[in-house]
Amino acid sequence: MEKKKSIAKNYIYNLFYQIIILIVPLFTTPYLSRILGAEAIGIYSYTLSIATYFVLFGSLGVAMYGQREIAYIQDNKEERSRVFFEILIMRFLTLGISLVTFYLSFCRNGEYSVYYKILVLEIVANSLDISWFFQGLEEFKKTVLRNTLVKLLSVICIFMFVKNTSDLYKYFIIYVLSTLIGNLSLWIYLPKYINKIERKKLQILRHLRPTIALFIPQLATQIYTVLDKTMIGSIITDKSEVGFYEQAQKMVKLLLAIATSLGTVMVPRMANTYANGDKGKLKEYMNQSFRFVLLIVFPLMFGMVSIVNKFVPIFYGNGYDKVATLIVIISPILLLIGLSNVIGTQYLLPTKQQKKYTISVVLGAVVNFILNMILIRIWKSEGASIATVLAELTVTGVQFYLVRKEIKIREIVKMTGNYLLAAFVMFGVSYVVGAVISKAMLSIIVQIIFGAVTYFLVLILLKDSFIKIGLEKVKKRLKCN
Repeated sequence: MEKKKSIAKNYIYNLFYQIIILIVPLFTTPYLSRILGAEAIGIYSYTLSIATYFVLFGSLGVAMYGQREIAYIQDNKEERSRVFFEILIMRFLTLGISLVTFYLSFCRNGEYSVYYKILVLEIVANSLDISWFFQGLEEFKKTVLRNTLVKLLSVICIFMFVKNTSDLYKYFIIYVLSTLIGNLSLWIYLPKYINKIERKKLQILRHLRPTIALFIPQLATQIYTVLDKTMIGSIITDKSEVGFYEQAQKMVKLLLAIATSLGTVMVPRMANTYANGDKGKLKEYMNQSFRFVLLIVFPLMFGMVSIVNKFVPIFYGNGYDKVATLIVIISPILLLIGLSNVIGTQYLLPTKQQKKYTISVVLGAVVNFILNMILIRIWKSEGASIATVLAELTVTGVQFYLVRKEIKIREIVKMTGNYLLAAFVMFGVSYVVGAVISKAMLSIIVQIIFGAVTYFLVLILLKDSFIKIGLEKVKKRLKCN
């Protein structure tokens, strides 16, 4: 009973942070898109994508691996202390090598060297990140509070210091300092959870091989989540194309965060359940996760498509019309990533089936790279968007095939019916409302309200089991109060 309560609390904490992530860009993105412009946003996205590779190579697969290993031994303070120090020291060493390589390669000269020098702090900040340790212990409250405070502080700084296009470097500084301060703040809580360990007891190299095994799929994932921006910036001379693509990706990924927020909470729980050998509980958690994702992604996907043409001009300002088209093209990844998050991140990795996970994301990366090379030259950012969707389709399709004996695809398809039907009805209502109301802002607000009410009313009429359980829990709590 206590564990179920823990999952609910951790989900609420994580969902709260995802809501903050959603709200913050509602203030910063319209401001920055107007103040900095599409080209400056493109430069920011392009240079950050380069730095991200060095963070990735320096981190290896430590974040995911560390979270999983701590989850396995979360009740053993002595052992988790030893594992923490071993992984931390290894992370310092690998990111140190990455930092030197990055500085020598990009920071000494070049068109964007001033921005690359600022991004050195991004690598330093990542070396100090210990959120994986607290996530492994299922202490989400600490990481969420830390992230929320830092996020709000960075918003204040953006409005205070970023005033025109020449302030792009200030935006870089705010970004890296907020990451650094956020990561440092978690160290305050650390002494309570670990003991001092003698140096002779540490075996750092024993973690190298398994982290590399997890690094390969992480590298492949980055190929089709970051490389597309790098390739647009390299192939197309107009950096505005990167800016358009960045803004569209950002909006869809913000919505995606709501659907995948449960996954962040479930990873350590699934790992701990697997370590205890409870297969029945694993299956129960998987079914809950699938239902939750399907419940959330369909209204988000159809809802965004129904308002996007009115939303983009208001939100981003003039000159960003292309973003609306890109959002429509990219929107199917809400469903695809939502499903692959359940299979890959929540199931395959915690149950030590990373080989299957690796195969799926490597194939996705290959598809993405090949299609980017072809489609970006033909359709620019639209081509990259199509490549992204097909890459995610590859990943999800391969994962379903590889786990077909453990997870019945037919059962997932059956779950989809109610949510897809409710989303279609919701889309129809939203479309009609949008056609009737001419004022864009009023139309968007009414469309969202009517759409959400319609969606849940249809599910109630269909007697959806997930909604039924939720309503029963609400009734019980109201009676108790």
